[in-house]
Formats: sequence, structure tokens, C-alpha cells
Amino acid sequence: MNISTILRSLLISCISYNFALSQPKESDYYQIDQIYIPKEINLEVGGLAFNDKSQLGVSTRRGEIWLILNPENPKSQYVRFAHGLHEPLGLLYQEGSFFCNQRGELTQLKDEDGDNQADIYKTITKWDLNGNYHEYSYGPVLLPDGQMLVTLNLGWVGHGESGSKWRGWMVKVNQDGEVTPYATGLRSPAGFNVNSEGDIFYTENQGDWVGSGRMTHLELGDFSGNPAGLRWSSEKGSPVNLKVEDIDDTKNLSLYEYQNEVEGVKAPSVWFPHTLMGISTSDISFFSDKMGPFEGQMVVGDQGHSKIMRVFQEKVNGVYQGVCFPFREGFASGVLRIINNPKNNAFYVGQTNRGWGSTGQSSYALERISWTGKIPFEIKTIKVHPEGFLLAFTQPLNEVKAKMISSYKVTDFTYSYHHFYGSDVQNKENRDITDIYLSEDGLSVLLKIDQFRKGYIYEIKTPGILNKLDQPLLHDFGYYTLNEIPDGKSNFTEKNTPTSIRKKISVKHVTVEPETWFNKIDVTIEIGTAPGLKFDRSNINIVAGSKVKLTFNNNDDMPHNFLLIAQNKGDEVGIAATKLGLDGSALSYVPETEAVIAHTSLLAPHEIESIYFTAPTVPGPYPFLCTFPGHYLTMRGVLIVTANSVL
Repeated sequence: MNISTILRSLLISCISYNFALSQPKESDYYQIDQIYIPKEINLEVGGLAFNDKSQLGVSTRRGEIWLILNPENPKSQYVRFAHGLHEPLGLLYQEGSFFCNQRGELTQLKDEDGDNQADIYKTITKWDLNGNYHEYSYGPVLLPDGQMLVTLNLGWVGHGESGSKWRGWMVKVNQDGEVTPYATGLRSPAGFNVNSEGDIFYTENQGDWVGSGRMTHLELGDFSGNPAGLRWSSEKGSPVNLKVEDIDDTKNLSLYEYQNEVEGVKAPSVWFPHTLMGISTSDISFFSDKMGPFEGQMVVGDQGHSKIMRVFQEKVNGVYQGVCFPFREGFASGVLRIINNPKNNAFYVGQTNRGWGSTGQSSYALERISWTGKIPFEIKTIKVHPEGFLLAFTQPLNEVKAKMISSYKVTDFTYSYHHFYGSDVQNKENRDITDIYLSEDGLSVLLKIDQFRKGYIYEIKTPGILNKLDQPLLHDFGYYTLNEIPDGKSNFTEKNTPTSIRKKISVKHVTVEPETWFNKIDVTIEIGTAPGLKFDRSNINIVAGSKVKLTFNNNDDMPHNFLLIAQNKGDEVGIAATKLGLDGSALSYVPETEAVIAHTSLLAPHEIESIYFTAPTVPGPYPFLCTFPGHYLTMRGVLIVTANSVL
């Protein structure tokens, strides 16, 4: 090797090394630490609450409540405070007692003699149950007036059901057990909380009638979209006037448009675009003044993607709306509960994935996330302006980059409101940026755009932005939900001109038997799903060159696809699918790559599709997987191609 080659190699290495050093990492600013869990305890976290002794109470899906006496200690001492409960998915400590919402009742638990074990199990009120596995119960959350909020999950039969009274509702309960119905239209309301103004928000998972994950500001009598709970709207005390028959999804509208047609319907304040921000929204908590530059903003967990998102909201014309950003990934299991520790200004994150699946592979975990003291370079807030969006940053910007239109990209889109499970991205359009204004302090940018579409989600990307030190943003995008436009000078015209997303026709997606086969199929394969994001078959054997008919039955309650992949290319294709962004759903999350041999379309729950393909001629293991984002890590198997007919 000559000198010039060596020098060139060294230069490339130095550039690569410096580039790697310049890329910010989430862990540089917010550190995740494991909380010790004894091996004999299955801490599948359902709820978290600190008591007045700074001990951390943890309710588990196995029906126990554990007290962690010294959660900051590397070998924390655990005491079982209560047991024999029915999957308590929430925990509250108030005036000397813990309160938990079991599947069938709201319960008060009290330690009378100070031995850290509950002596009193008192039923505050009971809930009807019909045995459906999906009838989870969440909470309670304390209200400023001393009442408690709880939410009751719908059962799962077809498109959801409300077979037990008040399922699909948020209700208030006082400590005497009096139940006051508050709002309905809920499907799977695992997360809810109250902000500093006393306003109530809850998060929802994608599902039937729910195009994507979302957060909704609930007021008395609101209906948030899923009609199953309306079965109980005629009951005594109901503040909701709508009936099941009032909801019609044949109009091809978004939920925001439906809100404008039917009184009582409530559109979300923030959407969490499916697979782009998460797949199963969970708990809500708030930044303290000692957790970095985001005081008062929300954090929202995602169970399926094992992550936490950040949310900033504002009120425009009296209506909440706002933006969600990425915040912190890499938790050990599915994030279900988040709580602040007032003593050390850290978030404690309770996790579980049994039956639900998550990118974090541990069955359960309890972790602490703390601020390292470094200020991340982030988009701090996005606010709507009469002529566009005002972006505020945590650090001053590079002026040249900040004034370049190529540093930004704005796209808007929406979701369909219908009874089907989830929705593809609808009516996606790129917005033209017409002008840019940089503030004198370099901390804010006003992006003027060509038009607004109310009720749409705005993907706002800033890939070209650098700070004064020419460092990139930690996260360079957010999704703003636009419900209202502020008064002021505006040259915009509102329009909702639909645009269609054309799905590509793939020669690898053959749903009719090829004529050249002359009605001769060598192998017929049937495959379905199993609980925990899995196929019901992990190994399939076929002969090289066989003519194959494969039928995929998505008998699960979420969307899936089936992709057969070239040898050793499974992870590569799975990662490529997650990077399809807003075009992912239109492409059935199938990336355009030679590594894909054959695939189905993306199937909704209980859909079935058959595909036809010729098996590879080279013997060996060929992975198959579901590439719906977040699934490919666990939902996979191997097609073993053999050279002869001996199986």
C-alpha cells in the first residue's frame, strides 16, 4: 500500500470518526437506569405511585402491589403490600391509602399497623364484567376536587363491544363510591391525566374507529369516536346524548370533519401518527422544572415501541391542539406507566409486554430516566401562526441554514373515521414554504406556508437546521395537529382538496394463480397469527422450485403482512420498512428491494389473502416476517428450502 493510499484511508477514518462524534445521542441528555428487581418477583408493572415516605408502590398484572422501600438503592428492598387482586392497571396514593382499579372494582388498600402490608381491602365501587379478555380497567387519577377518574376498556368482539355497563367510558368516583359518568367514545384508554389548569386528557390506541394513536381533551359529555360505549348513553346520569345509531361511517370523513357535522363528537388535540411516532400510546406525565428545557410539557409513553414521546399543546380559539416529538427510545420492555419522583426530578417508567408485544424484549422492567444536565439541541415548541408555524429551538441557530427553504419540509395528511381497524394516511400533500423569518436572538423561526387545512396533521421536518456550532438537531421533526387557526393577517384559503395515494402494483404480490402453472400447485401453505406478535408457524419446509399457494389468515386484532425474504436479509428489509414514513401504509410496508421474494398486502384484523409464488431454487433458510413497523423483530419465521422431496 503506497503512502497516498494510507493517507487517504486515514483521512476517511478521521472524517468518519468526527462525523460519529458530532451526531447527538438521546443518552447524552436523558439517561436510562435499571431499577433493581429481585429475580423471584415478576414485576409486570400495571401502576406506579409514591407514598408519603418516598416509597414506590408498584401494582402488577399478576395481582400484587409491591413497596420498593428505597428505590434509589442499587439493591432496593421489596415488601409485598397487597396480593390477590385482579390485574390492577393503575395506582394512586392519597391520604394514607393506595387506590387501584382492578378489572372488577375500584379498591382502597390501607396499612393500619405500619408494617408495610395492607390490612384493609375496601371496595369503593364495582364494575360489571363479562369475561372478555379485553375488558381492562385503568386508574385511578386524582382530580383537583378530590374525586378520582377511572377508565374502562371495551371488550374485543369483532369491532369492539360494550357488553358490561360503562365499558368505553371515563367516569368519576368519589370516596363514597358514587359513580358519575363523564365521557364516552373510548376504546382502549390506558393513559389519562390532568394538566395544571385542571383539564383532562386521555390517550387512545389505534383500532376500530381509531385511525391512529391520539390524545383528546375530554370535557363533560364528550364523545371521542368509538360508538360501542353509546350503548349506555340512555342510562341514568349519562351526560351524553348521542346514540349508537347516530354514528355513520359511510360519509368518508375524517374525525375532525365528523365533529363539525355531529354535535357532541370530539376530535383529538394531538395525533400520534401510527408507526411514525408509535403504535400503542400509554401513560401521560409532565416535565418538572428540573428535567431540562421542557417544563410543563407532557411525556407520553408507547407500549409497542418501548419509547416515550414529548408533547407541547396550546389553546387556539379556546381549543387544545399541539405537536408531538420523539423524546427517548430504548426502554427494556413496553412502556405502560410513567411517574415523576418529586424528590429527585426523574421519571420512573413501569414496563410490561406479556400478550401485547414490544420492541423492548424483556418481559417486564422498571427504569428511571434522569436529565444529565446537558441541554439538547431540539425543536422546543411548534405553535400555529395566522400564516404558518412558529418553531422555537433550545439553542440559537446557524443563520445561513435557518434562512434556507431547503432546510425545511412541511407535509399535511389526515386519517379516515370508519369502523375498520386503523386507517391509511389520507389526502397527503406537500405544502409550499413561501417565506422564512428568523428572530433576532436566533431561537425562533416563522415558516409561512401556502395554505392551511383544518383538522389535518402537519409533519414539520427540519433536516437542514444546525446550531451556531454547526451541530444537528437531536430530533428534527414533529407532528402538529391543526384544529384552529388564530386570528390575524392571513393570505391563506382553507381547502380540503383530496389527493389519492396510488399503491404500486408489485410483481411480487400475485393473488391469482398464474396461467402458466396450468392449474398445478405443488404446495399449499396456511399460516395465521399467535399471541405476542407472532406467526402461528415458525418453520415451513418446501422443495426448491415448488409452485406455492400461501394463505395468510390475520386472525389477530391488529394489522399484519407476510413477506418472504432472501437469505440473511430479514433485518435489512424490516429496517427499510420502518423508514417508509408517510408512504408506508400505502405501500403495505413493503420496501422496494430485490430482497423481497413475495408478499401479501397489509391485512386488517380477520382479513385473509392468498398469494402465489415459486419457491427459491437455491436450498437454505429464507426468513419470513411481518414488516408492520415494530413487528419484524418478533413476528418472523423461516422457510426452509430443500433440494429434494424428502421433508
